[in-house]
Amino acid sequence: MIENNWKDSINRQRRILAHSLSKPLHNIADECALIEFDREKINEILIAGFPKVPNCTYLYLTDLNGIQLCDNMSKRGLLDGHFGRDRSERPYMKEVVPTEGFLLSDAYISKNLTRPSITALHVVKKDNEPVGFLGADFDLRDLPVTTKLYQESDSWRQIKGDPSIRSLVFQQSRTESVLDQNIDQIFAILEELLTQHGMFQGVFHFSSSRATVWVMDDPYRYRILDQEALLDTDICMAYPNCSYPDDALIPKEMIKPIFKTMKDLRIADDTIYLRSASINIFNGLISLTFSCDGSHYMPYHEFLEKNVAFWGAQ
Repeated sequence: MIENNWKDSINRQRRILAHSLSKPLHNIADECALIEFDREKINEILIAGFPKVPNCTYLYLTDLNGIQLCDNMSKRGLLDGHFGRDRSERPYMKEVVPTEGFLLSDAYISKNLTRPSITALHVVKKDNEPVGFLGADFDLRDLPVTTKLYQESDSWRQIKGDPSIRSLVFQQSRTESVLDQNIDQIFAILEELLTQHGMFQGVFHFSSSRATVWVMDDPYRYRILDQEALLDTDICMAYPNCSYPDDALIPKEMIKPIFKTMKDLRIADDTIYLRSASINIFNGLISLTFSCDGSHYMPYHEFLEKNVAFWGAQ
């Protein structure tokens, strides 16, 4: 199953986690409701119940004000020093517990280890009245991944940048760079790297005349092509020949018109101009960052459908 976006992926993980925790925490909460809230008695219940809570880091009980009534139960056994601890200011204690009495908190940064964590709370009731909270803390590192990596959206996204840059945009003017002066030659070289030499992603910085590129033979490391490299056609010899991938979303023949459109956006206006751009042939996305610091992410075909006049109106 491919998740539509990162929020869908998180929500699915949370549903699976909540399903696995609600029953064991409910059972332990019911046992706590049958005893007087005595430190030793609570500890005994937590010792017996801890193995039934999968992937738990700490298990504890608090009163309704968030004051801890026992020690922390952990994989290493009971940890003292937490009895009487005030948890009322922790993020999970400030969330509203649903009517069913079980809450899986939003993720937060833990206080002791400063790592992403999550807490499950279950209300403890006596005579149908809340008297405390059973808490179970989890380190996100310990939780199993229950969903596949989500797929990045291919819908057009616009992101505004630094307001201070935008406010001064009409006080600036494009200065011609080495890349600008040699843009046809440089784009021809980049097109060759993309279509014949395994490059699948590139970020192009026009003003500083450099490109950051990733290649399929070594995808975890980027390489920086400065103006000297970009001006030397021999750079193509530094990368082995590689067939254009069949699963690329951007067709090979579309690379040239994409670079042509980037060139047009760079030189069309001296005030509102393209400052940097990127391409990824596998997810089919183009990104653009303009002199006003506004950024756009869009599918390549939408990028090609727009003319220079459209971008000048943005």
